[in-house]
Parts: sequence; C-alpha cells; structure tokens
Amino acid sequence: MQKKTSRYGQPATDLILKLFESIHPLSDDLKQMIEMHSYVIDVKARVRLVDIGQVQKQIYFILQGGVHSYYIDPTGNEISSWLLYEGDLAIAVYSFFSQKPSFEAIETLEPCRLLVLSYEKLIELYHKFPEFNFIGRVLTERYYIKSEEKANELRMLSAAERYRNLIERYPEVLKRTPLGIVASYLGITRSTLSRVRAKV
Repeated sequence: MQKKTSRYGQPATDLILKLFESIHPLSDDLKQMIEMHSYVIDVKARVRLVDIGQVQKQIYFILQGGVHSYYIDPTGNEISSWLLYEGDLAIAVYSFFSQKPSFEAIETLEPCRLLVLSYEKLIELYHKFPEFNFIGRVLTERYYIKSEEKANELRMLSAAERYRNLIERYPEVLKRTPLGIVASYLGITRSTLSRVRAKV
C-alpha cells in the first residue's frame, strides 16, 4: 500500500505516529491500522471543519496550516477558544467524544493539509489495541490541562502576560492569524492588543 505523503515528501502518517509513540510504543499492527484508516485532505482558508450545532464525526491532525475554534457569546460575538497549528489536533472534545452537537465551530485560518480519522475508526482502534486507549487518555488529559491553563491565564494574568505566553508558544502567530482573532483568544480588544504589542 502506498503511503500518503506530506507536502515535503514525508509520509503524512509518520507525523501522527511520532506523536503517538512519544506517549506509548505502537505495535506494527496498530501502525498499519492507523495508516489504513486515515486519509489526507487539503482545505482552503476560511473553511468550517465543524459548525456550531453539528456533530463532529472526524478528528483532524494538522500537518500544515492553522485552525481556530470559536463559540458565540450571548451578545452574538465570536469568541476564539483555541488557536491550533502544525502538530495539533483540531477537535471539539465534547462533540467528538459524546457524538452530540458541538457548542463551538472549528475553522481553518489558512490553507491546511489535514490527516483525518473518523470517530468510528478511532473507537475500533480503542477496542482492538489497549495501548491506543492509553494514548487517547493521555491526549485527552493534555487537552484539559491546556484548557485549564488557558482559563487560569484569563483569570489571573495581565493582558501583557497572556500575550507573551502566546508568542512564546507560537512565535509566528501574528503573521498567520488575524489580529481580531488573536485579541479574542486573549480575551482583550483589538485596541488593547495594539497597546500591549507596543510595550512588549
């Protein structure tokens, strides 16, 4: 079977297998199943991978590009909840794992290449391979830890501190992401972001 390749000629599944193996060794049978049941898609910018009220049926591993998720607040404003780039998983956790309608949307920020695995195949892998259950648990724990860290930053850190943390994690975020989305993610206005950038 011919392997799917990334833009640079590297097998696309190698990137996600490397992520999984950093958590737990994978058997050859599990590697083969992941390669067999995942596929690569190329998506333009401003494409919604998941919409509010839609059930997320696939999980997306970002090979190239950037994605953000957002929800709508009571006043009708889009509030960015996640900024995601190469090596991240694009997932509405509640919707994907409960298979219920999502409270948030996931949208591409720029042209993306994504490795896709369906919910049904993921559950099949969980049933067949105990080590994959462990990997899934660790990835979910990491997501919730990041979620808690972000919530704590919004509660406890200044706008400047939140901004510094973001550019340390994603040095090119300002080149790749509209400033309005960056400001929303940080929980500040565009004008506050401009003042913070001028000082930091």
